[in-house]
Amino acid sequence: MGRLSVDLCGIELDNPIIPASGTFGYGYEFAELYDINVLGTFSFKGTTLQPRYGNPTPRIAETPSGMLNAVGLQNPGVEKVIAEELPKLKRCFHKPVMANISGFSIEEYEAVSALLDKEEQVGWLEVNISCPNVHGGAMSFGTDPESAAAVTRAVKAVTRKPVIVKLTPNVTDICEIARACEAAGADGLSLINTLLCMRIDLKTKRPLLANGTGGLSGPALLPLAVRMVYQVARAVRIPVVGLGGVSRAEDVLELMLAGATAVQVGAANLVDPFACKKIIEALPEVMDRCGIDRLTDIIGQAAR
Repeated sequence: MGRLSVDLCGIELDNPIIPASGTFGYGYEFAELYDINVLGTFSFKGTTLQPRYGNPTPRIAETPSGMLNAVGLQNPGVEKVIAEELPKLKRCFHKPVMANISGFSIEEYEAVSALLDKEEQVGWLEVNISCPNVHGGAMSFGTDPESAAAVTRAVKAVTRKPVIVKLTPNVTDICEIARACEAAGADGLSLINTLLCMRIDLKTKRPLLANGTGGLSGPALLPLAVRMVYQVARAVRIPVVGLGGVSRAEDVLELMLAGATAVQVGAANLVDPFACKKIIEALPEVMDRCGIDRLTDIIGQAAR
């Protein structure tokens, strides 16, 4: 393993940088700009059993140090992803990819997982039980330990791939949810997803988003992500993928010191499509400046 490489649930990454689901499409869009094989991997757009058109517009709003989104898991459905999106991706990305999945029932999570389990290029299943922008699914599973465990067990029963459960910050005790997922067989955890928020238009006196509320992402989330990654990494023995507000190489190191094995970059990709590439290129110099030889040496060091 090299200076930047890490092991995520038994699969080696050249570096820990992973574009987060919903901010990188299915990869080939960004491959028109640069060679995306420089990435550790990426998590492709959240996928459900049936096609979804998402929430009504407007569904994006700016905030100080971030943005709100209520896209609502817009995607073509798992069968079309397998038939059309993955073949296009395979032509430009030659590493295992992370499949982000969601559902509105345990049976839907099972069905999507079983189909993607057959896809050779899918290395991990990232099970989203944390999206705040849909009604009757996703986050409703992630705010209750028993429900989170039930989804985890169901997915593990139908796949041989590592299962990484994506947790929501919209809970009182995220460690309780994390431990429940670990006990149910999760191979890893990713956190945090967006924070449920709202903005109101002073002219119309109505919420800016048609959905009313949306998920906050961007730099404002970094301190919350660091705190929660630090707590969860100390509460479980499985790998943690940290995300929330990452835009610089320094942010990556901070989350890894807190306990993250790998780090996802989300909203920064929407501001600068080269964000992940720039972070990877900057990491060696920032590591030298901070006296870090290998990234694996610092995982969880703040807790030690």
